Parts: sequence; C-alpha cells; structure tokens
Amino acid sequence: MSVIGIINSKATKGIASFTVGGRDAGGWISALSYGTAYFSAVMFIGYAGTSGWKYGLWAVLIGLGNAIFGSWLAWKVLASRTREVSHRLKIKSMPQLFSLRFKSQRMKVFSAIVIFIFLIPYSASVYKGLSSVCSVLLGIDVTVCMIVIAVAACVVLVIGGYLATLKADFMQGIIMAVGIVLLIIFVMISPAVTDNGSISGMVDFMKQNKMMPLSTGDTIALISTILMTSFGTWGLPQMIHKYYGIKNEKEVKRGIVVSTIFALLVSVGGYFIGSLSHLVFGNQLPEGGVDYIVPRMLDAANLPNILLGIVLVLLISSSVSTLSSITLTACSTFSLDLLKPAFKMKEKSSGWVIRILCILFVLASYVIANTNTPILDMMSYSWGIVSGSFLAPYVLSLYLKWLNKAGAWSGMIGGFSIAMLPAVSKIILLIMGSPNGTEGFIGGSNFLAAQGPTFAVVAMVISLLLCVVVSKLTAKEKVDNLFFYEGVIENE
Repeated sequence: MSVIGIINSKATKGIASFTVGGRDAGGWISALSYGTAYFSAVMFIGYAGTSGWKYGLWAVLIGLGNAIFGSWLAWKVLASRTREVSHRLKIKSMPQLFSLRFKSQRMKVFSAIVIFIFLIPYSASVYKGLSSVCSVLLGIDVTVCMIVIAVAACVVLVIGGYLATLKADFMQGIIMAVGIVLLIIFVMISPAVTDNGSISGMVDFMKQNKMMPLSTGDTIALISTILMTSFGTWGLPQMIHKYYGIKNEKEVKRGIVVSTIFALLVSVGGYFIGSLSHLVFGNQLPEGGVDYIVPRMLDAANLPNILLGIVLVLLISSSVSTLSSITLTACSTFSLDLLKPAFKMKEKSSGWVIRILCILFVLASYVIANTNTPILDMMSYSWGIVSGSFLAPYVLSLYLKWLNKAGAWSGMIGGFSIAMLPAVSKIILLIMGSPNGTEGFIGGSNFLAAQGPTFAVVAMVISLLLCVVVSKLTAKEKVDNLFFYEGVIENE
C-alpha cells in the first residue's frame, strides 16, 4: 500500500489529479474500486455476523440485494449520467453538483458539512470490524491494529491521492475475490461445520432451525437492511465519486459487468458464511457479542495458517480501501466546497488542507470506534443520514428537469431529520452511560437507537416524495441547459 502511494505521488499534479485522478480510469479499475469501497470488514464482520445470527440463510438475500440493486442497477442508472455531467462541467464532488444544478451556495455548504461529519461513524465502524478480528485471531491489542490501519490509509491518501487509491483498490479487489472463495471452501469443510453432520446435514440443520418463516418484526428488519445496504449506496458520495473518474462510455459498460460479478461473489459469500453461525455456536451467542461472531467462527474453523493470513489480508485490504474512499471524499469535499471559497485559498494550499483533514478524519474515526456501539448501528446511522439527505435530490436531479431548489431542500431536510432520530437516541444513551431498560424514556431511546436501517429506508422514501411533491407545488425554475443531461453520450 505504501509503495503504491509513493509511486503514484509523482503522477499526482494538482487538485483534479488528487481528487478524481485526471478522469482517465478504466472500467475494471473503477468497478473493483467501487466494490472494495462497498464491502469491508463492516460487511464481513458486522453485517454478515449480525444478520446471519438473526436471519440464518435468509441473510444471503442481503448479499443478493447488494449485487442486484447496489451494484448492477446503481451503475445502470447513475454511472453514465454522472460521468457525463461531471466530466463536462469539471465537477469533483456531490456538493458542487448540487450547487450547479440548483444554483444554491447554501445547499453546497450544508451538504459538505453533513458529508464530513456523518461519514465519520462509517469510518469508525471499519475500525471496529478490524479490531474484533485482530483481537480474536491474532491476540494483539486492538489499538496496535487500528494504528497500523490508520497509518496505511494515511500514507496512500496523503501521498498518492485518488489515483493511488484506485490502483490499491484494484489489487485489493483481486485479493478479496480469491480470499472469499478459499474462505467459503475451508469453512464448509471445517470440523466446526461438518461435525454437525456433513454438508447435507448442514443444509438440513439450517432448514429446520433458521429457514422457518420469519416473524413480522424480523421480516421488516431484513427488508430494511436489504434496502438500506443496497439503495443506500446511491446517495453515498464516496460511491458516486467512483463515477467521476471513468474514462468513457465503453468503460462504463465494462464496469457494470465487473462490479456486479464482484458483488455477487464477495457479498453473497460473506453473508453465507455468517449464516452458518448457529451451526457453529448453537443458540449461545459467543463471547463479545454479535461483532465477534465471524471472528470466533474463523477461529473455531481451525483454518490453515496460510489461509488465515489470506483472510486477514482480505479483511485489512478491503477495510483500508473503504477507509481511504470515505476519508478522501469527506475531506476533499469539506476543503474544496467549504474552506477554499470561505478563505479564498489557492490550489496548492487547499491540497495541503485536504491532506491535513484526512489525518484528522482518521483520528476522529478512531475515537468514535472506541465507543460502545455495535458496527451495524454505526454504519446504519451514517448511511441513513447521508443517503437519506442526498439520494433523492441527487438521483432525481439527473432525470427531472422540473425538480427545483425548494423540492431539493425539502427532500434533504426531511430525509436528514428522519434519519437523525436513531443517532440522536444513541447519543443520549451514551451521555447517560448507555443505561439498559425497556420502559419509559430509556426504553424508547434503546428501541429507536436499534432502528437505524428502518429509519434509513423511511428517510430515503420520504425524501423522494418530498422532492417530487414540493417541486410540483412550487414555482418552476429555469434549469441551466448546460447542466442537464440530454440522453446522448458520444463514444470517446
């Protein structure tokens, strides 16, 4: 990782090169960068373990949703249009897109602040996922692991920028694809699984114990998780950022295929491993809680040392990739869209500010990672608030000429307010020392704090409705024809 950052530092010239890599990326490298930013230790450890324990084999549906809706459909709907308008108008961030589309400097400032602040919990969840793996499989202090990961991410980002992260992501994607295949094979043939009655016995066990019809509450929670983790990517700036640097339309089509196949392999494979948790542990939750299910499964599987090494590299690689994407997006957005115009900074100065912010962002993520908050909750707060605020105005702005500033503002504020409720409840509980209870104010706060995925989905839907309804009810605005995509992209 460090070598890649150093080599590409020579190719990084100017802010455009640092943030979007000169807009010359191919389909393979963009798709694998998208996939490695999508799936990290958060998915492998947090979501796969928690969902596998709660839903059994039904959890595999989350992986399928991620591949179909979060990768294939997202690329089909968003990649070409985002690439075209961002290339033509030299857009480097989501706030810039909103500013140009709706002629609103305040919208640009609001979105930059939300992105910077609320991507920090997502980054923190990456640390949390890695810490549970290293503490169980390596027996080392989690602080040591976090420092190593932070340093690796900072070196790649601060020295090499976007181009370095793309090339590092390409290598990490290959490692992840090979690693997940080997992991599935060795977990399925491990004594922890086969001792319960061979592979056919495993299927029977899962069918009898965790493929029963889900309760209404579990069904709603499962659907919410599928929708949040799949459609949530449509409004996340670090995912949209991958479309900015694609070279041409031909590479977009290639990226659609590669990103879908990669997601099917990695996401479905990850959730399948998590679904075997009851087969390994019965009904006794392992020590450490849901965030330690997958690490302790890997420990119980008695994997060969060489495979254990590959798995650790897989998890660390995917996590550094996600961390780099989140950090670069949040810090470049905050610097270019907020600090640079406010303080009238020159390009060279703003470049150094981005690098300093990257370091501060990583440190803030480390601090939040040390709070008593499950991985799934931290990620759902972040995805819910950011996607709840921006998915609707971003997607609709590419397709609807009559979407106006009032509609976009209402969608942003409405989605933000709804998605904030679980996060605010969690903050209250942390301030009070995370008290337990099921009645009164404490009970209500505990309930809301655990409903991140559901509120995230509600926020996205309400935001879409508000954008459409308010735009229809308010005065029409003249849309800059230079911005709006007309449906024709020339082959380059």
